[in-house]
This record gives sequence, structure tokens and C-alpha cells, in this order.
Amino acid sequence: MRTLVDIYDYCITKPGTTEDLPFGPTPLVYKVAGKIYLFVGNDEYPPTIAVKGAPEDIAQLREQYSSVFAGPYLNAKHWTTIQLTGEVPDDVVRSLVDTSYALVVKGLPRAKRP
Repeated sequence: MRTLVDIYDYCITKPGTTEDLPFGPTPLVYKVAGKIYLFVGNDEYPPTIAVKGAPEDIAQLREQYSSVFAGPYLNAKHWTTIQLTGEVPDDVVRSLVDTSYALVVKGLPRAKRP
């Protein structure tokens, strides 16, 4: 998952996912039931994504990969930014997106869950 097309193709298959540009031309966001689960730096090269995760997992990822870091404007305890350089394996990126989606869905009222 190294391109914006890879991210789109993966995220759009998740139930209830919508794509939006609520802050202007950047960042692109993916939402479920109106709640953001993924930010995409669509004006950057290499592209970046920001995902939600468990604080202990985020800390471990930042130690393991140089392309994983705290991004601006987001709570660094619960969100992390990943440069899609290829350093982080595709299966790990997919897992991070899945986790972010699952955490947001879990926080939704039952009636709004897809």
C-alpha cells in the first residue's frame, strides 16, 4: 500500500466508508458513520496516512519504523502518521487501517454501526 490508489481501493471496501475533504483540498479523510478513521496526506510525496491505534501499539511502531511518527494536529497518544515509503510492510499498513476502522466503529452507538 504505497499509493493513494492502494489506500482508496482498500478503504472503500470497508462497510459504511465514505471519502471526504472537510478541511479543504487536503487532507483526504475516510469516515464511517461520519467519524474519521483515516487521514491521507494527498498533497505529499511520499503520501502519508494517519491512523488511530492503541497507545502501546503506536509507541512500538514508532520505535520500529523511522517512517512512523507523531503527526501534527492529532493526539499523538492515539493517532500516528505513516509515510508510505515501503518501509512498513503492506500487511502491517492494512492491519493498522483495519484497527483504526475497528476502533472508530466500536465507539459508535450500535444503531450507527455498519
